[in-house]
Amino acid sequence: MKFAVISKGDAISNECMYKIRTYLTDFRLTYDEDEPDIVISVGGDGTLLYAFHRYRSRLEQTAFVGVHTGHLGFYADWVPDEIEKLVIAIAKTPYQVVEYPLLEVTIRYVNGGREAKYLALNECTVKSVGGTLVMDVEIRGELFETFRGDGLCISTPSGSTAYNKALGGAILHPSLEAIQVAEMASINNRIFRTIGSPLILPAHHTCMLKPVNDVDFQITIDHLSLLHKDVKSIQCRVADEKIRFARFRPFPFWKRVRESFIQ
Repeated sequence: MKFAVISKGDAISNECMYKIRTYLTDFRLTYDEDEPDIVISVGGDGTLLYAFHRYRSRLEQTAFVGVHTGHLGFYADWVPDEIEKLVIAIAKTPYQVVEYPLLEVTIRYVNGGREAKYLALNECTVKSVGGTLVMDVEIRGELFETFRGDGLCISTPSGSTAYNKALGGAILHPSLEAIQVAEMASINNRIFRTIGSPLILPAHHTCMLKPVNDVDFQITIDHLSLLHKDVKSIQCRVADEKIRFARFRPFPFWKRVRESFIQ
């Protein structure tokens, strides 16, 4: 088996990274940063997001596992005190692969023919560079509303506990094949109306955002922030690709939610 280790870069994470790499090499596993079968992320959720985007072209061949060295993270099954146990599990135990859905974002431009396509593990956000965001929101090809406000957040079930939750969105179990659309400070008065509630769309429904005015947009894909000009439409849907996690023991999602937000 070939493996790679990605560290957050702080002292604790680097120490864990070196231990994992040394121990797995001792077990005759091959360190390969280019074509790993398994990627061990050491740090926080941001580190795993970085690892996901680094290996997004190998999602069908690569599985991820997280070691958390800071506050509790939703993508981390293991903590530094369990490094030896994790190494033995990777080297000696066949692991279960759990697949979670991703968000596909396709940006098309007014000049036609050119488009940019991205995958997000957590979410995509859309804001106008200056002033109020005004977007026609289409669902399955039909106009649903014209949104006016600070912005829109389209999240995966895995990302529903992140920015989406801060916006009042629902927490979805990460195995659900869906995306969620949440508003950022929408404008609602006698003239302008929005639904004012998060929307949860199944895998066979596509959400299309179409600018009403000619402005530039600040679009984030997870931790990546991008400036886009001359945008014709932003298409959001459940991606065909999925992220694969290597599970060596049960993943207590609702326990993780309770410990993060209630206890």
